[in-house]
Amino acid sequence: MSLSAPRLARAPLAAFGAMGVCWGTFAADLPDIKVMLDVDETRLGQLLLLTPLAAILAMLAAPTIGRLLGGIALPVMAGAMALAFALPGQLPYWWFFPLAMLLSGATTGAVDVLMNARATMVEAASGRALMNLCHAAYSFGYAAGAVLTGVLRSQGHGPGVVMATLAALAFVIALFSVERDGRIEGLSRPAKGPARKLGLVPVVGGGVVLIAFLTENAAENWSALHIEQTLHGSPAFGAAAPAILALTMGLARLGGQGLAQRVKGLHLMVGGAGISAIGALTVAAAPSPAVAYAGFIVMGLGSSVISPTAFTLVGQSAAPEARARAVARATLLGYFGYFIGPPTLGLIAGSFGLRAAFVFAAVMLGLIWAMAPLLHRRS
Repeated sequence: MSLSAPRLARAPLAAFGAMGVCWGTFAADLPDIKVMLDVDETRLGQLLLLTPLAAILAMLAAPTIGRLLGGIALPVMAGAMALAFALPGQLPYWWFFPLAMLLSGATTGAVDVLMNARATMVEAASGRALMNLCHAAYSFGYAAGAVLTGVLRSQGHGPGVVMATLAALAFVIALFSVERDGRIEGLSRPAKGPARKLGLVPVVGGGVVLIAFLTENAAENWSALHIEQTLHGSPAFGAAAPAILALTMGLARLGGQGLAQRVKGLHLMVGGAGISAIGALTVAAAPSPAVAYAGFIVMGLGSSVISPTAFTLVGQSAAPEARARAVARATLLGYFGYFIGPPTLGLIAGSFGLRAAFVFAAVMLGLIWAMAPLLHRRS
């Protein structure tokens, strides 16, 4: 990978990395947050319901935010996201937690649209494939947040200290998304012309991303609980699970930069979905944390290429003046999976156990086999 690629994509890379730290911290600290709130998995999933709603509404508002804030839209929203993630662990009240997650979800939703759109613009201007690199930054940030959370938890720190400390780290990373001219063109819908209608590619691509993010969420947000509660691992072992997954995905996505140039997108998505499904089933059947870790590694290898490939195909298929809108629509649809995943999987885990949640993730991955050919043909 050329050193010029990180320089070209510095702003979206910083936003992806900051978001990874925020969500990695949250996932690895979720067992302590659950204890702090004194709720079961089903109740915890219910308390997370406002998060996807806030994110979706913020994604719809992201074009307006981009126009109003101009070149500082991405760093301002990335900084706000980092500050919002300091809140969920501060008060042990069930009514405060969903409000804190509402702010976290809203800022995350806006940043997601803006950073993916900005990354697509940089790709088009430079002629370089950068989406795998950007998603790798998220994975490495996620791993860093999870590992540091495990260290702080092992030292006896509660959710308030953990979330505030690593939110500050995410804020510092978000500062690197400041650019001299960071405007994101093409988010507004034109009054007329061929670029007014986006067609089905963003819808199909968003569906693939939805499944990819839902299954990533299964491993990221519930892996620590699975290790600690189902398999009776220690808090340090629990925090290591999302970190292992994120590191695997980050390294695989770095490799995906070159792999995407030699392997067709259809083959990448179908192969990745199959490998990830095998990993999810391994996690579901794991008799020990060690076997579960192996399953998380396989899940990470497979899932790593699914969403970046889908985003690239969506961006390539759109007209230049509609590229940002097409990616924004795919992002909106895709993140239904990322944010609806916690309450859905929480309901399954509460009713049938965490093993069943990972079986459900494997079944969802099988749907990509039907959707990938349609996306490949249309793009």
